[in-house]
Amino acid sequence: MNKVFTLNKSFLIILASLMMFGCGKINLFEKQAKIPAQNWYYENVPQFTFQIKDTTALYNIYVVIRHTDLYKYNNIWLNIGSQAPGDSMHFQKLNLRLAHDKSGWEGSAMDDIIEVRKNISPGPVSFKKPGEYTFSVAQVMRENPLKYVLNVGFRIEKMEP
Repeated sequence: MNKVFTLNKSFLIILASLMMFGCGKINLFEKQAKIPAQNWYYENVPQFTFQIKDTTALYNIYVVIRHTDLYKYNNIWLNIGSQAPGDSMHFQKLNLRLAHDKSGWEGSAMDDIIEVRKNISPGPVSFKKPGEYTFSVAQVMRENPLKYVLNVGFRIEKMEP
């Protein structure tokens, strides 16, 4: 009798993350927050804090969203907060496309899990002050909870000169 080795979804998610990000260099920051039970409530507003030392460099800012193929929309509305050192939080609503009717999901897929990385900076940006920066992200869709979202996070990449 042959024994069959089965992989659980958690292992597949970790493996997919290593495959997608293991080869690339994270120049500054990447972190994701798990969405409990794949139900993203309005009240669940993950925050991410990172340090900026080089104010002369240019950066790209990405929102990273991981969802299943059961997610029923081709977009997601987010309320993104950003706070510079010594400043108050500023918010901006963004509508991010996650799929196209003809070509399907954007991003990378493994099994039924899709990961999308969207550049939300209007071009390379510079951080004006050194210190601690905080970003937050809330879903502002009409559905509460928003089902089948697994993780949400940020990636900050320092551009090479």
